[in-house]
Amino acid sequence: MRTIQIGEKQIGLKATPLALLFYRQEFKSDLIGDLLKMQALANDPSALDSIVILQIAWAMNKAAEGMGKAFPNFESWLAQFEYVDFSDADTMMEIMNEAKDGFFRRGSRTAAK
Repeated sequence: MRTIQIGEKQIGLKATPLALLFYRQEFKSDLIGDLLKMQALANDPSALDSIVILQIAWAMNKAAEGMGKAFPNFESWLAQFEYVDFSDADTMMEIMNEAKDGFFRRGSRTAAK
């Protein structure tokens, strides 16, 4: 889990299986599939889809803070931010890094003895 700032507000992000479910329910799309499409950014910055980045942040924010509580739909969630600074590369990278770190973990597996 990590905390980022969007506009004037700090939010928590948590890349968990619940975030995948929330994303599918809200956007009728697969978070991992949409995240993989964003890989083109490395070679082509015009491939940026600002709404997809915010959708991923919404799903991970809901996973971090929304369990057992009322949580706004995407449009209402966006309305709470006065602005989003897409020139803040650190914030955009933190969103993508939380998703990458949470959904693409590589660890050593120990063989059963």
